[in-house]
Amino acid sequence: MVRLITRTLDMCATEAAESLLRSEETFSACLARINTIVLEPLLQAESHEQKGKDNLKLLLLLNDRFHALWDLTEENHRTLKEKFSISPSLCLQDLYILWKGDLFLSIYIQYFVTFANCVVVQGFDQAAKNKSEFWKTHKTALKQFLADFTSETSIPVALHTVLHKPLRDHVQQYALILTRLSEAIGKCPDQELVASVAKQYAKLQSFISQVLDEACLTKALWKSLGNKLTEWLCVPERRLLEDSKNLPIFASVGRTSRVLLFDDILVLIQGNNCQSFDLKLVWVDGSGSEKPDPENRHALHIVTPEEVFFLSAKELQMKAVWQWKLNQAVRQALNGKRDFPLWGEAGEGSEPPFHRCFKYVFRAEGRFKNAAYEGEWYWGKPHGKGTLKWPDGRNHVGDFKEGLEHGFGICLIPLISEDKYDCYKCHWCEGKMRGYGICEYGNEMVYKGYFNDNLRQGFGILENPSAEQPFKYTGQWDNDKKNGYGVWDDKDRGERYIGIWQDDHRHGQGIVVTQSGVCYQRTFHVDKMVGSGILLLEDDSVYEGHFTRDLTFVGKGKLTFSNGFTLEGTFSNKSSQGLQTQGILNTSGDQQDASITKVQLGLDEFLVEKRWQGIYDQFLDFLHSGCKEEMEESFTGFHIQTSKELRKSQEYLFCQRGPEDVSGKIEDVLEELVQHQELESLQCYLQKAFKSSLHPLGKLLKALTFAFQATYSGIGANKHLLNMAQEEVKYYAKKIWEFYQGLLHLALEQKGQPLAKTEDGEKSDLNAYGVILPLILPCFYPELFMLYMLYHEKEDDLYCQGIVDLSLFPDVKLLEFLDVQKHLWPLKDLTLTTNQRHSLIKDKCFLSATECLQKLITTVDPREKLEILQKTYEEIESTVSRVVERDYKLPMDDLLPLLMYVVSRARIQHLGAEIHLIRDLMDPTNEGGMYDFLLTALESCYEHIQKDMRLHQRESWYVSRDP
Repeated sequence: MVRLITRTLDMCATEAAESLLRSEETFSACLARINTIVLEPLLQAESHEQKGKDNLKLLLLLNDRFHALWDLTEENHRTLKEKFSISPSLCLQDLYILWKGDLFLSIYIQYFVTFANCVVVQGFDQAAKNKSEFWKTHKTALKQFLADFTSETSIPVALHTVLHKPLRDHVQQYALILTRLSEAIGKCPDQELVASVAKQYAKLQSFISQVLDEACLTKALWKSLGNKLTEWLCVPERRLLEDSKNLPIFASVGRTSRVLLFDDILVLIQGNNCQSFDLKLVWVDGSGSEKPDPENRHALHIVTPEEVFFLSAKELQMKAVWQWKLNQAVRQALNGKRDFPLWGEAGEGSEPPFHRCFKYVFRAEGRFKNAAYEGEWYWGKPHGKGTLKWPDGRNHVGDFKEGLEHGFGICLIPLISEDKYDCYKCHWCEGKMRGYGICEYGNEMVYKGYFNDNLRQGFGILENPSAEQPFKYTGQWDNDKKNGYGVWDDKDRGERYIGIWQDDHRHGQGIVVTQSGVCYQRTFHVDKMVGSGILLLEDDSVYEGHFTRDLTFVGKGKLTFSNGFTLEGTFSNKSSQGLQTQGILNTSGDQQDASITKVQLGLDEFLVEKRWQGIYDQFLDFLHSGCKEEMEESFTGFHIQTSKELRKSQEYLFCQRGPEDVSGKIEDVLEELVQHQELESLQCYLQKAFKSSLHPLGKLLKALTFAFQATYSGIGANKHLLNMAQEEVKYYAKKIWEFYQGLLHLALEQKGQPLAKTEDGEKSDLNAYGVILPLILPCFYPELFMLYMLYHEKEDDLYCQGIVDLSLFPDVKLLEFLDVQKHLWPLKDLTLTTNQRHSLIKDKCFLSATECLQKLITTVDPREKLEILQKTYEEIESTVSRVVERDYKLPMDDLLPLLMYVVSRARIQHLGAEIHLIRDLMDPTNEGGMYDFLLTALESCYEHIQKDMRLHQRESWYVSRDP
């Protein structure tokens, strides 16, 4: 059975091959004659006109296509002939047109498209005209190709027919041979393949017919239009697809008399002028949602980048045909190639996509005039990622929505006077900058902060790093000007202004801190100081009254010296005589009042709730907006490189994260918040979140860190600002907890879970102290602890001197000096070597407690410091219990001397700063408890050591005063 089928296949294939061989032989001979009689003379025509030169280029291309087709035919003919010379019987694999059908189709499509291009521009008419005398003498030579050739047949028609009809007939022959072969082989395995290839050749026949029809229609159109329109519209590759003269439709634009649909453009003719629209940027809406006239229901809504109009038909059927042809033309234009065949059955073909990617130059008046946009489009407007470039050098790369910049974008604006530009990396809303952004100005200044309607608005940092006039402003902006609370660093003058601004001027209460340590608080009016103020000098002298910006005393005032003396009166300063005063000098005080030397500035003038409101507002607005992911960076800022290199994507805004990191995506953030509500789990989660530059909580903490450092680092490290800084850190913890609570509330709400009970103010404050403050304190600790050290510098110096004196004592002598009861001395712990005595041993008693207390400086967390203090107490008690060989609870009378001994041996620097930082920042729930008791005991030891040294100093001072 198999052999029978194989024999049948071979017989059918052989028969088909014989037919094909004869056909190819005849066709090849025909092509040779066409080449000699027609093509070669055509290519010899010369023309000095541009039109003739363009026509010759087309004919040369046609000649190339013709020879490619001829070569393919020759090769097929030669191959078949060789096969038959070897064997009289062939198989399907020997049929070249079957197994290389795609190559045959491609060659024929290229030839007929090029041939049609010649027809469209009347190339054969031009060729016949250029060599009219030649064709008159050789007219009879064309007769052999044309069965219906007569003396009346024109040369252009003859050339047109000779150069396409034999080739078209040969394609028909291919289709016929393959169709017969398909029918002859029946239902064998290869029948489907043969039938499929035969169908492709049938489609090629349809394609050729349609190509020729379109070319003839287009050629006829040029004859019907005026020379001006023809010259403007006529392109060899352009084809007319529909004409409102043939299928009536009317445009709503101006006085449009005719509508032409080409394969690449839509044309509205208005007298001798016309409007054209690139089909790649034409959208067609036939839904009827937009109507030019309620009475006209058969309208197509046409949308282009700069024009919207209607095409109205009298009948529904006409509208449907135009809509289908328009959509298919648009789709094929977007694909960059025509369908095969050109038009399928009516109703076939998918609609073009609404989202597209293309380049367009705006011409209409407006902000985009002459700008070239390249990117994504939706219904005639830039929508998605794109690049906008103006001729003057401006360009914008980023997100667009409904024709306007919307979302993240990078905008470059060149400076007119020099080869520099302003670079804005910002979020945009409806064509204007709104939200967080970074601007790198051409003059080297950099702004990082918030914008609104293209103006700096809200919190922002402006820095000028140039050597000529370096400065840095951190604070509030309004309408592109410094307004509200802000910090200004003037690096030239070496001073920092902390206070209120209005319209770019210091205006209101302000504190000025200088590099030398001097600081003062005054009222400013348009950058000028008014009224009296307080001036705190580096030697702890204090002046209250009027003074100039260069710190010269003028007018009434009171000067309190560091030794407690006061001078009150009227001050003046003459260049020749120096500072002069008329007043009263009081020398009765022997020591300056600590409330004066350590006066705290800014507490009443700059309420902590009013500082940095611009930072909190953005994060709360993000919360109130529902924490939409696309708006997160606009509200909370973004992680960005500071390079001015223009990039076309946003990928560089996001850094890599490891599997252990907290996600920055807001949906992940909300999900994780729900999963980490237990205290221990929450603390671990928040610790990671605060370290993340992508997490909203991490971004908030980072912004607050910038603000804190701008105020209190460097020049701002002044003891008179300690309370401002301390209450600021506490308030940060409170606001961060509120923000966390808001995020958690939203997360639970979105998941449909029961909402957490709203906390009262007291509980919220406790959570801020207990949960948030220990986690965020490391970010502020260096600056904050520096302020504590400066504030307690004198006390710590006295304490250190006392520690030095006490360190001279051996252990036994020190225990005796501190009145530690002898039965509590841990002498059994001492291991003596030869010639050693107990009285000479140092730093050996209560060693475990001493080493424990020394760990106080290894952590910044007040709670951990208190735990270390308690562990120290337990070590002391444990040592005593071992000495007395029973459990021993230390009474206060015994604890203080022992703790004094441990403190003296621990030799902790800046102990006063440590104690007061713990006292100020510890959890309020610890007040009155064991931690509070131990901290009070430690403070008593610290003060006792100071007191001894102070008494010693005063005795020395009184002795020095005696005559």
